[in-house]
Amino acid sequence: MIKYRQHIRTLIVWFASLAAALPGLAQSDSIEIGLITCSPHEEVYSLYGHSALRYHNLRTGEDIVFNYGIFNFKKPHFVMRFVFGLTDYELGIAPTRPFCDYYRKWGSQVTEQVLNLTADEKQRIAQALAENLRPENKVYRYNYFYDNCSTRPRDIIERCVGGRIEYAGRPDYTPTYRELIHDHTQGHPWARFGNDMLLGVKADMKTDMRQQEFLPEHLMADFDRAAIVSDGGERRPLVLQRRTLVEPGVQVVEKEFPLSPVQCAVVLLVVSVAILAAEWRRRRTFPLWDALLMLLQGLSGIIILVMFFSQHPTTSTNLLITLLNPLPLFFIPAVVRRRRSRWWTVLTVGIILFFIGGIWQDYAEGMEILALCLLLRIVSHRYNDK
Repeated sequence: MIKYRQHIRTLIVWFASLAAALPGLAQSDSIEIGLITCSPHEEVYSLYGHSALRYHNLRTGEDIVFNYGIFNFKKPHFVMRFVFGLTDYELGIAPTRPFCDYYRKWGSQVTEQVLNLTADEKQRIAQALAENLRPENKVYRYNYFYDNCSTRPRDIIERCVGGRIEYAGRPDYTPTYRELIHDHTQGHPWARFGNDMLLGVKADMKTDMRQQEFLPEHLMADFDRAAIVSDGGERRPLVLQRRTLVEPGVQVVEKEFPLSPVQCAVVLLVVSVAILAAEWRRRRTFPLWDALLMLLQGLSGIIILVMFFSQHPTTSTNLLITLLNPLPLFFIPAVVRRRRSRWWTVLTVGIILFFIGGIWQDYAEGMEILALCLLLRIVSHRYNDK
């Protein structure tokens, strides 16, 4: 490990000083620059794939991957900073072979699109990467949808080509951000549930082609159909060659909680119906069951409310707050003591607003069932507390 870290430091020093030697290297045209796309694997942080840039000097043998997806779990208050959209990622570099070996271990396919660049364009990209690698530049404020490991390589390439990149487009394909990430969480219902809980109404807006490129597989597909158009109008394909660096392997799917969010919600509904039947026979409500549901609402609502103050643009204006919010916590004492309370009126209004909000926002799976459970509590108190 120590030897590997020393090698990385050597690479950083070498590439940071590359600008002075670049003209001679670029003119030899021995350099390849490619977009690397890694397919998803089963770890939660990699469900959406990964992008990077490869710098390969065929003459000298230097072969480096530039990775904008480096983060440190051990930084102070990492989870809190992530929740509030204050996560800092940074540009890191690694030799290509160990980078590929890592994804081979997980069974991910690694694809390279060698870019059809002139010597000057390669030089500008290498200089831009060297500049980004400086300590004062390599850290950036990460945003999953708008500024991530996929959009950063794209933006550098677009800035450094002579002319402009013209994309072919995808007509009649305008999924929402929520639908796009659903495509990658089909086998992970609880990851999907967590995403849907935190994403607000802005995540249900239609996306265009460029917005969809936050996902590496979409960027790769768009590059395949893109062309560089020079200022004089000459066109050339953006991708010169596509090659597979790592073949797809076997991925081990770890077992998750045996029940899905919907199944858990159904269990909750069955229990709610059983309690309602018992209350109906006794003509008396069970306040401890109310307190449990209100505690569930309130604690979940604190998380939803906190996300309103996050810098993640798509977590604000989360209409789920009509159902899950901290208000129940203030009414629990009165409900447990069977005192008169405005809680049931507040809850009725919240449920109505929740179902109206469903016109604009796609809620997490099982939320409608939870609303039905709460509606049963309103019915029980309407007819049993007399």
